Amino acid sequence: MSLRHTGRSWLLTAPAVFVVAWGGNHFTPLLHVYETLGGYAPWQANLLLGMYVFGLIPGLLVAAALSDQHGRKPVAIAGLVSAIAASVLLAAGMDSFVLLCAGRLLAGIGVGIGMSVGSSWIKELSASPWDLHAGSAAGAWRSSLTLTLGFALGAGVTGAIAQWAPWPGQSPYVVHVALCLLALGPLLRAPESLPAELRAQRPWWRDLRVPSAGQRAFRLLVLPAAPWVFAAAGVAYAIMPAVVEDRLGSWATLYATGLTVVTLGTGALTQTTVGYLNRVTHGHALVVGLSGMTAGMVLAAVAAAVGQPALAFAVAALLGGSYGVCVVSGLLIAQSMATPRDLAGMTGVYYSLAYTGFLLPTLLAALAPGVSYVLALAVVAVVCACCLGVVGVALPRHRRWE
Repeated sequence: MSLRHTGRSWLLTAPAVFVVAWGGNHFTPLLHVYETLGGYAPWQANLLLGMYVFGLIPGLLVAAALSDQHGRKPVAIAGLVSAIAASVLLAAGMDSFVLLCAGRLLAGIGVGIGMSVGSSWIKELSASPWDLHAGSAAGAWRSSLTLTLGFALGAGVTGAIAQWAPWPGQSPYVVHVALCLLALGPLLRAPESLPAELRAQRPWWRDLRVPSAGQRAFRLLVLPAAPWVFAAAGVAYAIMPAVVEDRLGSWATLYATGLTVVTLGTGALTQTTVGYLNRVTHGHALVVGLSGMTAGMVLAAVAAAVGQPALAFAVAALLGGSYGVCVVSGLLIAQSMATPRDLAGMTGVYYSLAYTGFLLPTLLAALAPGVSYVLALAVVAVVCACCLGVVGVALPRHRRWE
């Protein structure tokens, strides 16, 4: 039976999307490894975490435009190759900050392609004529679940390998390269979902313009809220381990792994509640999420002051849950402002803004020698509260701006 009629074509692309997401997040539990075994300063380790953003944003925006012109398959293959090259550089670069930066940059490109092109490919293969029985939301949840599992399992498995396996700075990347090579086979057999007659004929850079992002509603709702999505996640699993590491001893890497999994796990769970929250709050789920983030940042400052691992764990759960609510509710608002012509572009802009929040841990770590985490996180909480106020005032008027 042809794959066109089995409804399983998307399963050929899903492994590649899964492993590029794995490669994007498996660095997070290794921050302590780079500080202790690699001798890097905290700001350097956190900069490596943030370098991923500088590859991810072009991966989100440019790759989507290229795939509209050349098809999903060649661009997705390039993303998987980028993920392989990233892990090779990271495995070889323990003693070279430049190589590590290059590896993280390539990892970001791979994840950006996975999120934009890979998700689009899965969505298209989850509809007619490739899947005649999937529901209208099948493509969205299949791609979202694939990415979420990759992010969470990548961090969990890598943390366990780094804690107990030999060569903690190399072994996790060897495992990732092996998984990528296994995913390459199905990817090469996957059908192209974008026919030549439907591909964009104009130069790809013209698709980078997103007129809908110029709306006043975008500036008052999406712009102040989106960066907090991954700022919250970054504080949860990059800063919280740092403020309690003196009490963890040899378990620091495993603890950081647990925080990452808890943050992403609670985030995945709360993503499913956004529809309900919008119903019971009359469309104010984003305010609920930002309120949780503000409370989480306040508690993060308290956790930094007392240095209690259990409290830091609770902070990660709160920030993770708030991240889950904000990432979905913010995306829904952003997409409601878009026209069909720039829907994909608006989605890319939204995620690009969200991922700029990953640079917050780098900024806090750079300030740490002169500014304590307690004071820095207290300031962050105040700024988050101000953004919450802007969104809370603007949100009731959103519909008149659509």
